[in-house]
Amino acid sequence: MAPMVAAAETSLQGLLEGAKQYQVPLYQRTYSWRKPQLSRLWDDIVKLAEDRAHNPKATHFIGSLVLAPSPNNGPAGVSQFLVVDGQQRLTTLSILLCALRDYRAKHESAEHRERLNQQYLINPWRPEEHRLKLVPTQADRAAYTDCLDSNPHAGGADQVGAAYRFFVAQLAAADDPDDLIDIQRIEDAVISGLALVSVTAQQGDNVHRIFESLNNTGLKLTQADLLRNYLFMKLPTRAEAVYNSLWLSLQTMLTPTELELLFWLDLVQRDARIKQTDIYAGQQARLDRLHSEEETEAEVRRFGRLGSLLRLILHPDEEQDPGVRRRLQRLSAWGTTTVYPLLLHLLDRREQGTAPSEQIAAAMLYVESFLVRRLVIGRATANTNRILLSIVTEMDEDLPVDEAVRAYLSVGRKYYATDASVRDHVRSIPYYLNGRPHQRNLVLRWLEESYGSKEPVALDSLTIEHVLPQTPTTEWRQMLAADLDPEEDFGEAHEALVHTLGNLTLTGYNAEMSNSSFAVKRVQLAKSGIVLNQEIAGRDRWSRPEIHARADALADRIISLWPGPTAQAGKQSDVPWDVMNKALAELPAGSWTTYGDLAALIGTAPQPLGVRLANHPAPNAHRVLQVEGTISPGFRWLAADRTDDPVEVLRAEGVEFDGHGRASQSQRIGVEELAQLAGLTPDDLPKRLPRPRPDQDVPLAEQFVEQLTSMQGSAVAVATIALIEAWTDQGGFLLYGTGGETSCFLMARDRGHQLGDIWPAVIYPSGKFEVVFQHLSVRPPFDDIVLREKLRRRLNDVSGIDIPAAKIALRPGFPLAVLADADARENLLDGLRWFHGEAQMSADAELDTV
Repeated sequence: MAPMVAAAETSLQGLLEGAKQYQVPLYQRTYSWRKPQLSRLWDDIVKLAEDRAHNPKATHFIGSLVLAPSPNNGPAGVSQFLVVDGQQRLTTLSILLCALRDYRAKHESAEHRERLNQQYLINPWRPEEHRLKLVPTQADRAAYTDCLDSNPHAGGADQVGAAYRFFVAQLAAADDPDDLIDIQRIEDAVISGLALVSVTAQQGDNVHRIFESLNNTGLKLTQADLLRNYLFMKLPTRAEAVYNSLWLSLQTMLTPTELELLFWLDLVQRDARIKQTDIYAGQQARLDRLHSEEETEAEVRRFGRLGSLLRLILHPDEEQDPGVRRRLQRLSAWGTTTVYPLLLHLLDRREQGTAPSEQIAAAMLYVESFLVRRLVIGRATANTNRILLSIVTEMDEDLPVDEAVRAYLSVGRKYYATDASVRDHVRSIPYYLNGRPHQRNLVLRWLEESYGSKEPVALDSLTIEHVLPQTPTTEWRQMLAADLDPEEDFGEAHEALVHTLGNLTLTGYNAEMSNSSFAVKRVQLAKSGIVLNQEIAGRDRWSRPEIHARADALADRIISLWPGPTAQAGKQSDVPWDVMNKALAELPAGSWTTYGDLAALIGTAPQPLGVRLANHPAPNAHRVLQVEGTISPGFRWLAADRTDDPVEVLRAEGVEFDGHGRASQSQRIGVEELAQLAGLTPDDLPKRLPRPRPDQDVPLAEQFVEQLTSMQGSAVAVATIALIEAWTDQGGFLLYGTGGETSCFLMARDRGHQLGDIWPAVIYPSGKFEVVFQHLSVRPPFDDIVLREKLRRRLNDVSGIDIPAAKIALRPGFPLAVLADADARENLLDGLRWFHGEAQMSADAELDTV
């Protein structure tokens, strides 16, 4: 018999106010929301806060919460419930309340701390076991309590800490100094505007059985299925004729996923705020206004016409006009679906005869230019989706369509970079750390194509090469040092140059060149048919003056190829301080970074960055140290009443210091890791591993060994191969990457497995053994942070490996040279055997339950 339940719509306020406690049962999985889920929730909250400014009664439904009375309900006057379903949502909202409380207490008034604590987070004056309103599952409890109690470990590297840091960073970014109540509006939206359905089972029901029934998976109807059914329900006498004459061709032209995309694009052209999860509800509300079969049939016909246009967007080679085809191909290659509503609108304008192909192609070029220029100034990810989705509804319809698109992109804080901004930033922004790898590669390919070489080169297979290498040899250090001022630090100067566009090119010899001297690289580059490489090969040396000169030349070419904004483009900050603040807000407790690392991230120098931190509030500014790990002599707390020693604060957070007051270098977060934290690069490894065809396995393995030997020498190569062979002997297998550098993945399960593929590490011939904690955080059983922490500790038992806890959400590594020591290699193998056993054990357990 199904359990008896009571359901009621409520808000977070109604759920948490009063003496209540929500306990997450042990059979629930640990907290697992990551940035994609957190970002969606945050975007919904921000939009709701904006809507409630005009309509205070506006709400946003975020799902259900299934509860059961706790069997432990006692006489303490606290109503206790088990969270049967919805614990991820409830935990996330409680973490958000902690972040709101701490942010408002720090930036507005201390009274917010007690107010939010006593109303929504704790049961004051109750026994300790009843103090928390939310009691997470055991594995998450310590991290959640750290956030709840605002202790020094709050915001650690675990998933709970990552969510806390995410919300603090978003609040800092959303806080407009000119708007005194913007954070208050966000709090009101969270507390009163988020609507949930609370479903409470009866006392004595089998809670675990309820949980199982809620989580049974089955084949669900898609939103496109639901919409098709709804449309034909409105065609009682014309359904078969309309299906055969109109719908069938549409269904043949587009896949089910593409059909759903079409229905979303249609809605977005009217309201940019519509989410893809609301397709059916949005279309149903619109179709409810149709009162006859003729109107419904006309609507199906309109969908058919738009479907043929979407087909062109998805398959640009089918477009007949060469100018439009070229722009569609490029925007398709860029890979952002949020430009689709505009493309559909443009093609529809041409179809309706209100804009010729020339205007349509020009409008698409402005969008391409907007994306490229943002990438080169380090603003690739700043609200791009929202901007692109809003073009159709907000551009000026009285202008020709190409000029309307350009004008819309040119005003406000959209970062459509001016010519002057491009020239300033190409020299200093770490281009290689911004945006998605294929987009960085595309811009270089398009630059090369612009030279119109008579000997075309197959650009698809080329990878990005750092001419000044990421790991400089003595020869490179001497060349660069010759151009430095006496007071300049080599490491900071190297970081400021190595990832900039002026130092990057395309090559098919990436692995072969690696850290080779410039004399060797010149020879390789001169052989290339690529104009970009021949320009570099014509130089006698490669250091700061040459890199800056090439950056200036590339900036001029970018300006000539991709038109800029109108003269009305708003003045925007030359330095992305908001990116710095986001990276600092995401710095885990127990870690630190340097002024040089931060400066390289945002394309400025350490000195102005230090001045900025000394005079403007920034999250976790005390975690920014000098390059040797010491507190800057000029450091001071911005709060006048704060006098505590920053070293002691860092120690309390988990940073280790030696006898000379220098922070442990192993806990330092470098430029590439800062870019991960700031969201400048994707959060995880590619979702699909490069999988070579069977006949390619041997050549790729041979390439790996050849590159490994040439880059690391025979001793390290032999030791690495010995470890790889031991991995396969115990049942693991190998996959090889297909890039210029042939990486080796230590696989424990393949992609076809019921639990998905999993690998603990990637070996790079250039010298890094990379531990992929970021990948493991979404792969069972290592989605449990307890197991990832066990792996980290096992690795740290190996001589030469020291991975700090603060990096457990990243992709840290250690040099392959560690493997040359036989004892270290055997100890590492012990850790890998343990990993393999855990991965297989969870796989066997899953099979037993099927």
